[in-house]
Amino acid sequence: MNTAALLACAMLLDAALGEPGWLWSRLRHPAVLLGDGVRFLDQRLNSGAHKRLKGVAATTVLALGAWLIGWGLSALGPVVEILCCAVLLAQKSLVQHVSDVAKALRLSLPEARSTVARIVSRDTGEMDGPQVARAAIESASENLSDGVIAPAFWFLLGGLPGLLLYKAVNTADSMIGYRNEKYEQFGWAAARLDDLLNQVPARLTGLMIALLANRQSQWRDIVKDARRHVSPNAGWPEAAMARALGVALAGPRSYHGQIRHLAWVNESARKQIGAQEIARAVEILWQVWALALGLVMFGIVISLLR
Repeated sequence: MNTAALLACAMLLDAALGEPGWLWSRLRHPAVLLGDGVRFLDQRLNSGAHKRLKGVAATTVLALGAWLIGWGLSALGPVVEILCCAVLLAQKSLVQHVSDVAKALRLSLPEARSTVARIVSRDTGEMDGPQVARAAIESASENLSDGVIAPAFWFLLGGLPGLLLYKAVNTADSMIGYRNEKYEQFGWAAARLDDLLNQVPARLTGLMIALLANRQSQWRDIVKDARRHVSPNAGWPEAAMARALGVALAGPRSYHGQIRHLAWVNESARKQIGAQEIARAVEILWQVWALALGLVMFGIVISLLR
């Protein structure tokens, strides 16, 4: 089987099964194992002088180790490759987590705050309904890119080694890629490499959202907002999603009790949003997944005709 065929099987398997609780209650999820590796290196190296150099070394060890593990696993055959790829894709679990926020918001605001806190790192205790909805939609947009499209992209380019390398770097960025006193130097390499690996997938995700929502005529505005976003990559799917839904996203929010006045995305659009907009965002998640699968299948057909 070629790489595209392996990916198509993995995407279908992930969409059907997601993250089986019975399995991961008994085994440690690969993402957890990657996190253990990041934590180990953080505890051993993130101290003293030359933190940036140590961070470069840690990121290199993680990336190279992940690539070697992927190479070893891929040698075990296509079934192992499909299973590993499916485990490292996040379409079904992403849809479930975002849908849960919409369900909770229809029940009560406290329950919605508690539910959205599972998928965002910002403060949720004082959120109103529209803030909950924006947080859920922003998380859906960003994670569509780095949890679905980017892993699929790197699997297509580099097989299982490429996918595991991407996931290792992405996990490291989520744990140590912060601009604070503890991680600004040590996490610099992980954050920059993650930015690099997500450049194409983030823009591809934004483009697919815009095309599916027939918002290609607004692409210049999407690009403008994406470039104003605090993240060099997350702004692309967020800006496209904002216009697909006709809503404003981003804007001020609280982290650790401190308000950060971030730029709005699609600022002039509706800000009073709720569960209905979250549900529409979930529909777009599936539409983008279907388009990605269709492109992969097209690649399979082309390879067969050669």
